[in-house]
Amino acid sequence: MTTQEIANNMVNLWRQGKGAEVQETMYAEDAKSVEPNANMLPLEMIGLDALKTKMTHFQGSIEEFHGMTISDPIVAGKFFALTWTVDATFKGRGRTTFEEVCVYEVKEDKIVLEQFFY
Repeated sequence: MTTQEIANNMVNLWRQGKGAEVQETMYAEDAKSVEPNANMLPLEMIGLDALKTKMTHFQGSIEEFHGMTISDPIVAGKFFALTWTVDATFKGRGRTTFEEVCVYEVKEDKIVLEQFFY
């Protein structure tokens, strides 16, 4: 599969609300996640189980979900990037529109790195 196909598939699944399926089918077992700061989540996590826990923690921090927008991916070699906007009420923080740039690396048809900038 090409990086473009993987990127398109990931975006389509997220737009359908199938984030768990993205992790289960598209991420490498040793995938790494990098955050720009530790305000909400750890700076770095490694391993699919850790990334699943991270998603559960993030989703658990949301009191009410109002919507999200995911851009079409931009692909360069084994990397792709997209923008993501989440409108949610977070527990203890109120309603926030959260915008980020997400960069992913693909190796052997699996996502091995996700890095977020916000």
